[in-house]
Amino acid sequence: MIYVVIVFLWTAILLYILLGGADFGAGIMELFTSKKNRHRTRKTMYEAIGPVWEANHMWLIIVIVILFVGFPKIYTTVSIYLHIPLVCMLLGIIARGTAFVFRNYDAVKDDMQKLYTPIFVLSSLVTPFFLGVIAASAVSGKIDLQAKDFLSAYILSWFNWFSITVGWFTISICAYLATVFIIGETDNEEDRLLFTRKARRVIFVVMGAGALVFIAAYMENIPLLQWILSDELGVIAIVSASISLVIMFFMLNRNKPGWLRFLAGFQVTMILFAATYSHFPDIVLLKGGENLSLLAHQGEYKAIEGLAWALMIGSIFILPALGYLIYSFQRKKGSISEH
Repeated sequence: MIYVVIVFLWTAILLYILLGGADFGAGIMELFTSKKNRHRTRKTMYEAIGPVWEANHMWLIIVIVILFVGFPKIYTTVSIYLHIPLVCMLLGIIARGTAFVFRNYDAVKDDMQKLYTPIFVLSSLVTPFFLGVIAASAVSGKIDLQAKDFLSAYILSWFNWFSITVGWFTISICAYLATVFIIGETDNEEDRLLFTRKARRVIFVVMGAGALVFIAAYMENIPLLQWILSDELGVIAIVSASISLVIMFFMLNRNKPGWLRFLAGFQVTMILFAATYSHFPDIVLLKGGENLSLLAHQGEYKAIEGLAWALMIGSIFILPALGYLIYSFQRKKGSISEH
């Protein structure tokens, strides 16, 4: 049953990066769009994220519940030593959702609208940044359980070049997913070419941000390159992601949004696989060489068994409902365009 829980944990993380990442990327792209194109970019972005933006955080909640119930020691360690970036991420989620709702559905249109937009855009940038920081800090070996002062325990555990560069890499991934997903939502050739150009630029940003991650890892003595290249599956994953990125670059000229979205999702999946497979089942790497493992630090068997059954039964209801939600939005969009 433990492997059922681990599969659900990894899948929930992946889906949050893919769907939530595209959602956050919508706000990021709005920040880096000229005033002339901002209105149509915003309109098209909302159509792209409409089916999933309210359901995205379901995957994050599933991750938290799995860690809380199934791996209490891991949950406790992360929530204590990384509580500052965790709070920043959660505040970003709250601010973003609130600003999105009031900016689009507020009954009274007044000067407050000018405040909602920067809150939405900046929180779209801050939230994935701290998500990346948390993920990097968990495997950086910087968390010191023997720390005697506040700085060593709660600041240096995440405030380092590796965590910061992974945060920026996460931002670039979100922007990349948004630009790819939005291409399929355009209703004219001019907009499609506009977002295709954006996607090409963001590809280079992702590559640059990825290079910075490896440089920072080298500076911080984190064996990131060794993790990836020490196993054949890790090498295959990175090579596959790189090849598909090249294919994506040339396929952007063709009007095949389904294939573009598949390639983008495949690339992110391969990156996450390469980043996690090499040190599995360890999920948190601590200072001094000690690690927290999904197998060695799991909860009681009865808790794991109950959690596994709850996840399997819950997926029977959640996945069809999510599929119907996306179908309903696409159908609604098609009906509007026909009229």
